[in-house]
Amino acid sequence: MSLKVAFGGKGGVGKTTITALLARLAAADAGNRVLAVDADPVTNLAAALGIDEKTPVKPIAELTEFIAERTGATPGSMGNFFTLNPRVDDIPEKFSVVKDRVRFLALGTVKKGGSGCICPASTILKALMNHLILYQNDMVFMDMEAGVEHLGRATSSAVDALVIVVNPGARSRAAAPQLRQLAEDIGIRNIVVLGNRVMNAEDEELVRSTLPDCRLLGCIGELEEVVRSDRQGARPFDDINDVPPVFRQILTELQGVK
Repeated sequence: MSLKVAFGGKGGVGKTTITALLARLAAADAGNRVLAVDADPVTNLAAALGIDEKTPVKPIAELTEFIAERTGATPGSMGNFFTLNPRVDDIPEKFSVVKDRVRFLALGTVKKGGSGCICPASTILKALMNHLILYQNDMVFMDMEAGVEHLGRATSSAVDALVIVVNPGARSRAAAPQLRQLAEDIGIRNIVVLGNRVMNAEDEELVRSTLPDCRLLGCIGELEEVVRSDRQGARPFDDINDVPPVFRQILTELQGVK
């Protein structure tokens, strides 16, 4: 099935781990084609998926020669004319890394220019996101940074859901309304909340009250396996069958938000 979900939240809330676990669960069903996209400049999704750190994974934004070829721009130049409609349909197959049937793709970030700059790298990234959301017939799980800069107005309405991951902590809860406003500004229609590290009913109420007009997708407790794996630099729940049932429930809920 086709499902396009973006995960956002304040740094450290656990969105990368959640994105990886849900992508792995989805891929465990042989009928699904799953693509996990790291759209956070602080790239941790590959490790969360269990991809060996020695595996070469270069973010798309850093493929200077490829970007120049596809856009017609001179490598390292910001001032030349270049195409605003580069071919990107072959990027997922050409540059993704596969682990346990999950294809992983890192977008990277544009390191030059101001906010909203139009340059060859940003053109490639936006065209790629358009393709992944509008034309790629896969389940796509996107680990976003605190903002939603890779999502433009042309594609935002096609995203099935933005999942804002919220911890009971005050800083996480304070960041959630800002992210929701950014998402609403570009036209994302389905915005849902997912509580993480929720230990009791009081924690759940704190999460629920953060965005009271948004649907609460579910709550995940503090998982010792996640803490342990983080200390060891390993992915949690190496055997996907050991993933707690709450994650399968969340995946089922997400499939119903379309």
